[in-house]
Amino acid sequence: MNELYNFLFSWQLFPEMGTYHSTDRPKSGIYKINYLNDTNTIQIEQNWVNIDNHAYNTAYAILSDGNKHSIENNLIFNEASFSFADHKNFTIHLFSDGVPFLDIVHEILHNGYLKVSEVKYDEAGSKTIDISIYHKQLSVLPYAASVSGAVIKPTEVGMIKHKALAAMEEQTDLQLNQIRQQIELLASQAQEINRRKELSMMIYDAQLSFTPVMGNVYHLYEKKDGSHFLSMIAPKEWNNQFTTIASVKMLADHTWIEVK
Repeated sequence: MNELYNFLFSWQLFPEMGTYHSTDRPKSGIYKINYLNDTNTIQIEQNWVNIDNHAYNTAYAILSDGNKHSIENNLIFNEASFSFADHKNFTIHLFSDGVPFLDIVHEILHNGYLKVSEVKYDEAGSKTIDISIYHKQLSVLPYAASVSGAVIKPTEVGMIKHKALAAMEEQTDLQLNQIRQQIELLASQAQEINRRKELSMMIYDAQLSFTPVMGNVYHLYEKKDGSHFLSMIAPKEWNNQFTTIASVKMLADHTWIEVK
């Protein structure tokens, strides 16, 4: 499903950014969403470590046709359905013996994070909402789980690997973000230099009857014949005889910048 493209990643939890009412705030977690074309199923896998340093895993698969289907070998819920809103929103509905048990609302936020809202229903029909915030990660956890497995508790070794992997990915993601910001800054600087170059070429091709002084403001105009000239006279003093291109100032490297 092309609509799910934005969601098909492994997501790493920001524990401090979530709000939790029905459970304690986890220490760390991974949320993995996958789609299999051959079976037309959405696969969900979730790993988390609680405040007592116990690691857990749950996984299940849902047919993406929108109908309710049975989920096998799960001790908490036995039916599920899927509803799609748009490329930034979809919901998984989980049922226990036909009764709504949990709605999991997925939303891609404006900053690219994944917001997962778990709307839990009790026997009286009231609900609580737990909200988790995730960011994309590049690798997956070394937990072994089938797509229809119930909640399990991995070994202590698995928990140690989980914590080490979470710490590693947090650091590498931070470094990648820093490099990305540096690249964006360099690209912005390159665009600014290119704009100065284009403006400078226009000015040096224009008619110039005086020697410009660095730091002074001049004005670039276009005549009716399409030629340009540089003048010390401000636009308001020409009575709209010429088209104003820009007010400019020469820098120390003899390039020109536009001034407001």
